[in-house]
Amino acid sequence: MILLRYLLLPFSLVYGAVIFLRNLLYDFGIFPVKEFKTGVISIGNLSVGGTGKTPMTEYLIRLLKDKFPVATLSRGYGRNTSGFLIAGKDATSFQIGDEPLQFKRKFPDTIISVDTNRKHGIKKLFSLHPELKAILMDDAFQHRRVKPGLSILLSDYGKIFYDDFLLPAGTLREWRSGKKRADIIVVTKCPDNLSPVEKRIFIKKINPDPHQHVLFSHVKYVRPTPALPIREGEHKMQVLHFGEDLGGASIILLTGISNPKPLEEYLKKKSNIIRSFNYPDHHEFSIVEANEVAEAFKTISAENKCIITTEKDAMRMDKPGLVEILGKLPVYYIPIETTFDEKEKEEFNQLITNYIFRTNTKNIDLQRK
Repeated sequence: MILLRYLLLPFSLVYGAVIFLRNLLYDFGIFPVKEFKTGVISIGNLSVGGTGKTPMTEYLIRLLKDKFPVATLSRGYGRNTSGFLIAGKDATSFQIGDEPLQFKRKFPDTIISVDTNRKHGIKKLFSLHPELKAILMDDAFQHRRVKPGLSILLSDYGKIFYDDFLLPAGTLREWRSGKKRADIIVVTKCPDNLSPVEKRIFIKKINPDPHQHVLFSHVKYVRPTPALPIREGEHKMQVLHFGEDLGGASIILLTGISNPKPLEEYLKKKSNIIRSFNYPDHHEFSIVEANEVAEAFKTISAENKCIITTEKDAMRMDKPGLVEILGKLPVYYIPIETTFDEKEKEEFNQLITNYIFRTNTKNIDLQRK
């Protein structure tokens, strides 16, 4: 692995030179950057792969939706549509992508939108919904055409950005120095018992600027939820047979995410993983693959058995062909949520709400003038 990294290093340097030049052109205003007066919050990372952007966006929706009119804007990765779209109540992953669909199903009264051109998407949102006080841009740290009013940078505790390197030798999308654009840096997926000493070590290595806040979040796993509508007479007792602790069930794990290891580790403590079917991020499951999973499930002799997937993957299962196969089986997803220790939760929430109040107060003052 180390040898491969050294072999890929020249390609990383070429890639890094291109990224450095691109950022320089934005920093000096040669490439135009749009800044909006009303609250625009960016959630993103320096690396490819899962750092917890989706649960962080959901955390922010929960925090803001009862206080301010809020919308989300994603690029809609994997959809077969184009341009700007606002998710309707019957939206599918084909129309808006799996993560926006997850937002819509969890928060049906929130405006969920997609547009690969974030600047265009924000303008459309404000023109259609002038009452909006906050727009959450999902996975937008490298989208330099828009300058967010508040930028949240996420980095995985297990693969922190200062120990990583540029693609393809590492997983960084840009140089580590890109962290300077962040207002808040959140180390995600931390152990629940992370000590103050360990936090100080992390903060020292991150070396934040004076204006930057460094916080530490955890993952909370929620009770398994049916991934597909349970048909009459089909595995109804399975829902009651295991609860949040899974009751030692025998499990087939089916994922199409960038990093299934945290979920695997969690499940190993609660159950017996018989087999794992792991596919690339945003993978569209095929009928052949669904049949393979169904056949593997049939071979498990244990009475207490099920198929576990992620919430994001479940958004891509509700389609013709897959429903007929997987809908007959006990397929569940385990929702995850971002949590903070109480003191850091209060600090983080205050930073977010203060920003929204501040930007909207300024906007009101400007309109009065």
